[in-house]
Amino acid sequence: MKHRPADRPASPSDSENSSDAAMTAIPQRSATSRPESQRVGFAGRLRRSWPLLIFGIAIGAGLGIYFLGGSDRGLDRPLELTLRPIPAIYSPERAMGYLETICDFGPRPTGSEAMKRQQEFLTDFFTENGASVELQKASIRHPLTGEAVEMANLIASWYPDRPIRFLLCAHYDTRPFPDRDRKDPKGVFIGANDGASGVAAWMEMSHQFSSLPADVGVDVVLFDAEEFVFSEGRDDYFLGSTHFAQQYKMSPPAVGYRAGVLLDMVGDRELQLLYERNSLRYARDVTKSIWQTARRLGVRAFVPRTRMQDIRDDHLPLNQIAGIPTTDLIDFDYPRPGFRAPQYWHTTEDVPEKCSGTSLAAVTWTVHQWLVEQSGK
Repeated sequence: MKHRPADRPASPSDSENSSDAAMTAIPQRSATSRPESQRVGFAGRLRRSWPLLIFGIAIGAGLGIYFLGGSDRGLDRPLELTLRPIPAIYSPERAMGYLETICDFGPRPTGSEAMKRQQEFLTDFFTENGASVELQKASIRHPLTGEAVEMANLIASWYPDRPIRFLLCAHYDTRPFPDRDRKDPKGVFIGANDGASGVAAWMEMSHQFSSLPADVGVDVVLFDAEEFVFSEGRDDYFLGSTHFAQQYKMSPPAVGYRAGVLLDMVGDRELQLLYERNSLRYARDVTKSIWQTARRLGVRAFVPRTRMQDIRDDHLPLNQIAGIPTTDLIDFDYPRPGFRAPQYWHTTEDVPEKCSGTSLAAVTWTVHQWLVEQSGK
C-alpha cells in the first residue's frame, strides 16, 4: 500500500480535537567560564525554579518514551479497544479466520494466480451472503516488462434500488515485494494488515446486510492495483480506485452513493484510528459522524485527534474524481509510533500473527451501527 504521508506544519484549523502540538527544544548555555558570584546567583535561581525543572524533566521523559517506542504495551496482549463487550453478532474469531484464509493464498499482487484464486473465493463468498457480484476489469501496463496485465475491481452489491446507498471499500491486492524490510526487501509479502484486514472486515460485516434498514443499500468494492509498484516515485498508485471513480463519473448509477468508507490497515493489534486530514478535507461530516458513533458505543480504538500527516490512499480518486465523500479509516502506525518502535508496514512481518480479530470486530461493529443510523436521514 502507498500512503505517502506528507509532513507539514499544522494550520490553526488543524488544532480542533488535536493534541499533536509540536514542541521546540531550548538550547542550554554553558556557565563554566562565569565568575563565582554569577555561579552562586545561578544556584540561587536554580533552587527557586526547581519545580519547573522537575516538571520539564517529567515531560521530556514522557515524550522520550513515546517517540522511542518505549511503551509497556506488549505486542502479545492487544489494547482494550472497547469499554464494553463487542456484541456476539460481530465475531472476532470469524473475522480473524477470514483474514487468515485470505493470507493462505500467499502474496496477491495484481494479475497473479493468487489474486485470481482470491477473486474466485470472494465471488463465491459474497454471492452466498446475498450479493450480486461482478468484476470490473481493465488492462494496465506492467511497470517492469511493459506487458498488458488484467486488473479487476470486485463489486458486490446489496439492494441497488434502495434510496440511500453507501460505498464500502478496501484494496485487496498486495505490494509485489516487502520493500521496507531492511533484511529482505525482495522477500515474501503476505499483506495481512495491508490488504487482507479491510477485506476481512467487510466479509464479517456482510453477515449483517440482510437486516439493513429498508431504505439502505450498500456496495462492497475491493480495489485492485492499489500498489502495483516496483519502483518508488516511478510507478503509479491507486489504479483500481481511479478506474472505478472515472467509470462512476462517466456513467453514474441510478442511485448514487451518499458517502463512502475506506478500510485500510484496520487489523493492528494496537489499533488506534485518528482523523485523517484528507478525510476531514473532503468528507468531514462523514468522518466526524463515524467517530461519534464509536464514542457512543465505547469503541476506544477511534481516537478523536487529527494525524499530523496527510494520507494518500484510495479515497482520493473517490473524492476528487467521482465526488463521493469518502473517509479513510486507517492506522498507519503499525504497530505504534516511535523512532525505535518496530514497524511492520511493507515488511515480511506483516503476517496474521501481528493482527487481531478484536480490532476487526470493533471496526465492523462501529461502521455497521453508523450505517443503521443513516436510515431516514
